[in-house]
Amino acid sequence: MSRPQSEFHRPEAPWHRPPGAAEGVWEQMLAEDPETGDATVLQRYEPGADTSAQGSVRHDFHEEVYLLDGSLTDLRLDETFTAGMYAYRLPGMEHGPWTSAEGVLMLVRRAR
Repeated sequence: MSRPQSEFHRPEAPWHRPPGAAEGVWEQMLAEDPETGDATVLQRYEPGADTSAQGSVRHDFHEEVYLLDGSLTDLRLDETFTAGMYAYRLPGMEHGPWTSAEGVLMLVRRAR
């Protein structure tokens, strides 16, 4: 089974805290393939969110991130990324930890 098809609509899924996520980090599912785990989500960090406690992370999937609004600071790189910026990460790429002084809204695509 692949992810279900959908036409334009306003997302209605509830915002939830992903398992193990730092305080102030939320996701809203837009589309998901239950067989593969591939997903497209909106992810937001509330102003002041800080993922330092979880340290840098690595995933076993490809990840694409487009910053829609706000900004995100990578503490390991000491660099701030702003709305309109894009990242593509291969499986295993180290990234984060993150903070967001003003908050951020991101479109995130995860694919195996």
